[in-house]
Amino acid sequence: MRKSTIKLKFNPEFSINADGKHVRDGLSTILRTGDYLWVSCDERCTLERLKRIDELTFGEHHSFDLSQYLKLPAGSDSEIDIEGIALEEHYLWLIGSHSLARRKPKKNQEPEDQIKRLAKLKTDPNRYLLSRIPLSRNKETGEISLVKHVTHPYEPNFMLSAAQLAGNNAGTNQLLEALSNDLHVQDFLKIPGKDNGFDIEGLAVHGDRIFIGLRGPVLRGWAIILEVAVQDIPDGFFKLKPIGPKGELYLKHFLHLEGMGIRELDLDGDDLLILAGPSMDLDGTIALYRWPQALRQTGQTITHRKDLIRLFDVPNGSGLTSGQDKAEGMTLFDKNHAIIVFDSPTNDRKLDTDAVMADLFEV
Repeated sequence: MRKSTIKLKFNPEFSINADGKHVRDGLSTILRTGDYLWVSCDERCTLERLKRIDELTFGEHHSFDLSQYLKLPAGSDSEIDIEGIALEEHYLWLIGSHSLARRKPKKNQEPEDQIKRLAKLKTDPNRYLLSRIPLSRNKETGEISLVKHVTHPYEPNFMLSAAQLAGNNAGTNQLLEALSNDLHVQDFLKIPGKDNGFDIEGLAVHGDRIFIGLRGPVLRGWAIILEVAVQDIPDGFFKLKPIGPKGELYLKHFLHLEGMGIRELDLDGDDLLILAGPSMDLDGTIALYRWPQALRQTGQTITHRKDLIRLFDVPNGSGLTSGQDKAEGMTLFDKNHAIIVFDSPTNDRKLDTDAVMADLFEV
């Protein structure tokens, strides 16, 4: 159950995007690293860093333009739709949604034009991103920042460098190419995410194991986590390396989340915490699950609902607040609590002109 709230305060100087949307209105993922929270808005090419001010407040907002660290196909002109952040050693890992989007009808248009828009699909080249960026700590101030290259803090002969999955261009990368003949996923790659199509939401990294949560597709109530591993290649890229028994470039884990897709992942020891919710664009149950001993699993797995622990349900918008307070991001706040942030927060959740409340739950 909810224990308290955390105040996230943003800097108005870089909180509004070109369309006039405030960063607090589209929070899609969150990660805590010590005194810092890293959050993203799904309609930007930036990553936001907040610093702990007191026990229940994070501020001193700094925004990092990811085009300064990565080779984004569309530069800063197209959103990444960041849906997962993870920490492993000295790297911050990021993943985009990899999804198609269906255009929304506009009420001020003629009905015929609105209907035509529903037939149009769009893709943002930057969405097809799996990447890592080094973190560097200032020895004098203790401040942690993103950097493109930095010497390893404990191995002076080793350089940490930003890199991303090979093949990032307009509409594909090596992961999607590997999935193009997959028995379970291939038919959903051409379907928009909000239509139960292929849609990534959630990332967790442990050693060389990278876990990728899928909001969609959900197959007869079963959600999917992909597991991959990578190896570096020249010029700031890495590629998938074989991890399956027959040289497959990915493994699949099926989990019965009672009809829900995956919204966020985070590691808790050997367990995996899973924020789950509707795969499609609707109000519905959102819940936090624990997959016990997930890191001890090897090969492809299928986990039934009785082998998962449903920790709690997260309140969401309904009725007059339909379409609001959609839990999107989750990270461990400390060993006993998780912090959850919301897309499209209600006015009650907004504080002042540039702050928003996140919820703290016992886990």
